[in-house]
Formats: sequence, structure tokens, C-alpha cells
Amino acid sequence: MMKKGPLGMVAFILLIIGGLNWGLVGFFNFDLVAAIFGDMTTLSRIVYDLVGLAALFMVVKKFMMMGEEKAD
Repeated sequence: MMKKGPLGMVAFILLIIGGLNWGLVGFFNFDLVAAIFGDMTTLSRIVYDLVGLAALFMVVKKFMMMGEEKAD
């Protein structure tokens, strides 16, 4: 399991938010982020950007940990 510092926890929470939002979009055609912040407003785009950056952070972190495991 990955160790989570403060940045890792924020990224994890953002991934949960993004995953739940995509689930709502897929199952019910309902975009919660757009419902709260408006359709493609600056705030909704910031939320989408943060979720994307969180995913990228977690992928990079996972690959770095895999590299450390191979070095051991």
C-alpha cells in the first residue's frame, strides 16, 4: 500500500470525487460538478483540472514506488 502524506491524501480524495462524478455521469447522465459549479465555468474547470492532476500525481507516485521495490 502507498504511504500517503498530505499531498497524497488530497490526491486520493480528489480521485474519489472524480470517480464518483464519472459514475454519476455514466449511470445517470448527471454531472455533479457541473450541477454545483455550472457547466464548464471557471470553477468547474478548476475541479476537473485538479482531479486530472491528482490522477497524474498518483500514477507517477506508483511508478516511482515500483522502481524503488525493484531496487531492493
